[in-house]
Amino acid sequence: MPMRFCVCDASLRLLVLALACLRCTVAAAAPLLEAPPANAEEQEYYRIVTIPIPKDIVLEAGAMEWLPNGRLAVATRRGEIYLVENVLSDPPKDVRFSRFASGLHEILGLAQKDGVLYAAQRGELTRVADTNHDGVADSFETVADGWGITGDYHEYTFGSHFDRNGDLWLTLCLTGSFSSPVKYRGWCLRYTADGKLVPVCGGIRSPGGMGINAEGDVFYTDNQGPWNGVCSLKHLAPGSFQGHPDSLRWCEEGTAPKEPESGSRMHSEAEKIPELMPPPVLFPYPKMGQSAAGIECDLTGGKFGPFEKQMFVADQSHSTVMRVFLEKVDGRYQGACFMLREGFSSGNLSLLFAPDGSLLVYGTNRGWGSRGRESFALERMIWTGTQPFEVLEMHARHDGFELMFTEAVDPKTASDTDSYDLKTYTYIYQKTYGSPEVDATTPEITKAVVGSDGKSVRLHVDELQLGHVHELHLDGVRSAGGKPLVHAAAYYTMNHIPSK
Repeated sequence: MPMRFCVCDASLRLLVLALACLRCTVAAAAPLLEAPPANAEEQEYYRIVTIPIPKDIVLEAGAMEWLPNGRLAVATRRGEIYLVENVLSDPPKDVRFSRFASGLHEILGLAQKDGVLYAAQRGELTRVADTNHDGVADSFETVADGWGITGDYHEYTFGSHFDRNGDLWLTLCLTGSFSSPVKYRGWCLRYTADGKLVPVCGGIRSPGGMGINAEGDVFYTDNQGPWNGVCSLKHLAPGSFQGHPDSLRWCEEGTAPKEPESGSRMHSEAEKIPELMPPPVLFPYPKMGQSAAGIECDLTGGKFGPFEKQMFVADQSHSTVMRVFLEKVDGRYQGACFMLREGFSSGNLSLLFAPDGSLLVYGTNRGWGSRGRESFALERMIWTGTQPFEVLEMHARHDGFELMFTEAVDPKTASDTDSYDLKTYTYIYQKTYGSPEVDATTPEITKAVVGSDGKSVRLHVDELQLGHVHELHLDGVRSAGGKPLVHAAAYYTMNHIPSK
């Protein structure tokens, strides 16, 4: 039966949770990272608005969710939930914060159904409600807690929003980010609409965020470490193996996949282990960041620019937002990542689209470090309405790539193979921490053909590399109006080469 708590239990809950999070609270702060030169051109297309936070509130990012009444719910790593009014005023005016709940434990997922919040905290999924409608939560109901915790600081629990079936998805970090000594550490679990907790897949290491794409499939970001050469975006396909073998001990008897060989390559191991699902997108380290985090899909209908139905991924260390284009090849996702916007104030952890089409970016750097110097921040990224010249889509073909651009290209530069530079590499799949780039190749682009639409280019490549990141630079390409690309680098993860 669900366990219910009322406000009279708050002192006891606070004491228990304070003891459990002691190690996290006293963790030494990581050094701030050196920021790169600002990309002034980015702000012509996407501007950043800082939302003022009262001085007496420590708003270390956890998760965000919209309520039906138009208020924004923001949860913190310190276990509080605030309701924010007028957050979309521009410039910010009369923004008001009110504390809705406290005494929870590092909330890294927030979802709402019928105006009631569901908080993914370290040891449970909690239904948080205001039953007497006074603006303060007075009911805390444990709806799911079927996983183990040891008290280790790194046992984060990330939660999704509700999917189209009314389910919530949870990803559980390994203990210390290395091992699975208690049940379901390193797993994805699904809390179903009828109240069941269902194991989805194992092999997770250190999640940084979760998101749902336009097709309704659920993804998470995993971070560089053992069995993860670099940070990546992964698809939580039921029954899949996400790559870190320590959590396989919790598979039902006789169902665990074969363990991978350390020192191999993931695409080679995937040929031997059918359940192993290579990441759809790898984020080359440190070119595309160092700590992949929150995920959001653009379903704004064009309010956020030309990237409808693409996904956006925060990076906590580099204080950036990246863009991801996905496609399916041989029934599995793969695709390319691009930079979108740098220069945020803190370490970007959580993303959420607003009803007006702007993207809320919520950050913290306590214990983790970031290029953004602020300890925490709540910001909005707003499309200015000016069209950026960017690679819109990057499709794999059997002998190269087809590029779609946001604007018409200059035929002369776009058809010149010297305008492009391509190299490939992969990573060691190993139990030790991370990996350098290995097995590098430099395929030749033999031909570049501009499409009849004027906005596409077909690149013919002499030899694509299975299992490699294909890093493409397009510094010489210009738009029909003579503009260079805002971001002239693309990184495509080639898990499958299309047939002819």
